[in-house]
Amino acid sequence: MIDDDHRASRKTADERPDLQISFEFFPPKTDAMEERFWESIHKLAPLKPRFVSVTYGAGGSTRERTLRMVRHITSDAGVPAAAHLTCVGASRDEVDEVVRGFAEAGVKSIVALRGDPPEGVGKPFVPHPQGYQNAADLVAGIRRLGDFDISVAAYPEKHPQSADWDADIDNLKRKLDAGANRAITQMFFRNADYLRFLERARRAGITAPIVPGIQPIHSFKQIAGFAERCGASIPDWLADRFEGLGEDPETHALVAAAVAAEQVTELLDEGVTEFHFYTLNRSNLVLALARLLGRRPN
Repeated sequence: MIDDDHRASRKTADERPDLQISFEFFPPKTDAMEERFWESIHKLAPLKPRFVSVTYGAGGSTRERTLRMVRHITSDAGVPAAAHLTCVGASRDEVDEVVRGFAEAGVKSIVALRGDPPEGVGKPFVPHPQGYQNAADLVAGIRRLGDFDISVAAYPEKHPQSADWDADIDNLKRKLDAGANRAITQMFFRNADYLRFLERARRAGITAPIVPGIQPIHSFKQIAGFAERCGASIPDWLADRFEGLGEDPETHALVAAAVAAEQVTELLDEGVTEFHFYTLNRSNLVLALARLLGRRPN
C-alpha cells in the first residue's frame, strides 16, 4: 500500500511538479457542433495547455476546416494551436504547401501522422508516388520547412500493422530521430500497457517524452467502436462497468468520471507529468480531470 505522503495525487496543487497538458479536438461539421467546439475551447483555454490540436480527416478530407480552426484558435482563444497533418493521398509539394499555410497562420505546432487511407484503418498504407513515404519521412520534411514543435503517434498496445514489438519501437525511434519533439500515445485503458511501452522505449534508447493519450468515455458504445477500428483493446472489467448503462446517461456519466479519474491519478502517482486529452469536443469531464491533476484555470 502506497503511503499518501508518497502519492503525487494526494499532494496539493502547489506541492506537485509542473504538469503539461494538451487537448485534441476535431473540426466541427455543423453550426451546432461548431458552437459546442468554441464553447469547449474557451472553457479549457484558461488551463493554459501546451497546445490545442485539431485533427485531420482520412486522406486530408478536413484540410481546409482544420486550417480554419487552428487559425482561429491561435488568434481568438489565446492558446497555441497544433494542426494534425498526414501524408495520405498527397504529393510532397501538396503537403509542403499545407505546412507553409500553417506557418502563415501562426501555427507553430504540428502533430505529424502517417495517416490511414480513406478505406479504413485495416487497409494497407500505399504512399503517394510523389509523396512522403511514412511518418518519419513526413517529420523530416516538416523539420526542413521550419522550426516547428512536432508530435508523433505511439501505440502502447503496438500498431496493428507492426510485425512485432521491435519493429514498432524502431518505427517510433525513426520518427523521433527525424526531428519530432515528443510522442503522444493512442488511447489505452490499462495503465500497465502504457508503463510497459515506456520501458520498451527507454530500453531502446528513446529519451523523448511519451505522453499518455487519455480518452474520457462520454459514450462507451462510441469509444468501443473507435477502439475496435484502431486496434486498442477494451478490458473486460471496463466493459463490465458500463454494461446496461446505455439507457441510463446519468449513471453512465458518473461511471465515466470515476474510470477517467482512476486512470489519471494512477498515472500521476507513477510519476507521469504530461497528459494529452482526447476531448471529442467536450469540456466538462476534461476540466474535472485537470483539477484532479492540480491544474486550475488562470
